Amino acid sequence: MKSKIEENQDGTMRVLSNRHVQMIAIGGTIGTGLFLGSGSTISKTGPSVMLVYLILGFFFFFMMRAIGEMFYSDPSQHTFVSFISRYLGPVVGHFTGWTYWIGLVFVCMAELTATATYVQYWFPHIPSWIVELVFLGILASVNLIAARLFGEAEFWFAMIKIVAIVAMIITGIFMMTSHSVTPLGHASLINIFHNYTLFPHGVFNFISAFPMVFFAFQGIEFVSITIGEAKSPRVVIKKAVNETLIRILLFYIGALIVIMGIIPWTSLTANSSPFVQVFKLAGFPAAAATINFVVLTSSASSLNSCIFSAGRHFYQLATEVPENSWMYKTFAKISRNGVPAAAIIFSATLVLITPLMSLTTAISSVFTIVTGVSSDMYIIVYTLTMVAHRKYRASSDFLPDGFIMPWYKVTSPLTILFFGIIFISLFFIPEDVIGAVGAIVWTLIFGGLEFFRQRKITSTNINQ
Repeated sequence: MKSKIEENQDGTMRVLSNRHVQMIAIGGTIGTGLFLGSGSTISKTGPSVMLVYLILGFFFFFMMRAIGEMFYSDPSQHTFVSFISRYLGPVVGHFTGWTYWIGLVFVCMAELTATATYVQYWFPHIPSWIVELVFLGILASVNLIAARLFGEAEFWFAMIKIVAIVAMIITGIFMMTSHSVTPLGHASLINIFHNYTLFPHGVFNFISAFPMVFFAFQGIEFVSITIGEAKSPRVVIKKAVNETLIRILLFYIGALIVIMGIIPWTSLTANSSPFVQVFKLAGFPAAAATINFVVLTSSASSLNSCIFSAGRHFYQLATEVPENSWMYKTFAKISRNGVPAAAIIFSATLVLITPLMSLTTAISSVFTIVTGVSSDMYIIVYTLTMVAHRKYRASSDFLPDGFIMPWYKVTSPLTILFFGIIFISLFFIPEDVIGAVGAIVWTLIFGGLEFFRQRKITSTNINQ
């Protein structure tokens, strides 16, 4: 006998099971940064890259514990931004909501562009805009039909990534324990520590790896956005968040150990995927095509999650404006399928701008800059989330016997300080300076406009 589906007050359905949420959490933790970008970070820092992943992994774990604690106190919320509105006020909340949503739209656009690139590996003659329209149409439809279908799609997307990583780790362990001979030498753990230095290419390259790995982890918070539509949300959030660090250690650190055990780190370059190199050295001729399929599903997974998240965030924004406004009347609605259909359609429609980027290099250049700005804005959003958590701790909503963030008095200020240091480090990396400056300009201009808008609304209400 099927259990009755629980319906939230706003009409959304709690249909995501524990297995959906756990796999969405894994999908959010593992991105194309591991499959394609790890070669770049290893070439910059050598074996010290594991220390970079470990440090960032710990701080992201603490951020997720902060988010998890707030959701545990009120699992009816659809986005963590709603807690920023509640504890830091409508000005900061609305600014963060719009900033995060715009960032999501650009992430969607970037992932859609990537899917076309990966498909053209096999079908180079198909125009990229056709591939983009097909993928966007399919995944937007998946999100419109039901949250459960989204969860099912993410489950299988994440499964493909896990199988690829586990297969590489098992292959690597076999090669290292059997001391397999490759054109680059013997596969062995000794390769990791051979000629080891903490800063093989200087302190600057080591520091510049931190923002690169930070952006590889970006999206790890997506799992929290599923809580509003998950069965047994308090049980699910504790499990999903607590296993974040384990997943990072297992999939990232485990994969890096295997990669550097088989390929001497001095032989790795930023131009090719370490996964492809490992499988080729293991005698797997279809390595490049297989990893291309994996990163294609990874991009499709990210696009699927982005559409889901963007729809919920725009719906949240619509619920926070006056009820007589066109935005509230149009987008603060839940369809009969239990999803914010209008908000999803609007967000997906904006992503249709992506095919235009192939028409001129000027648009592509602007897109690259804007994507950089929106990525850097995530650091500000994450920091505001941590500040909101501190306000939550001081509020009457605080549950002393809830899902408590460990060592709060130390880990909370340290996490905020660390995010601040990451943002400051962007100014010392030439390719990140424009994005960092753009993020500050966006904050000052849009934040200022939002402040005056809210002040005008307040004064109008007082006069009435």
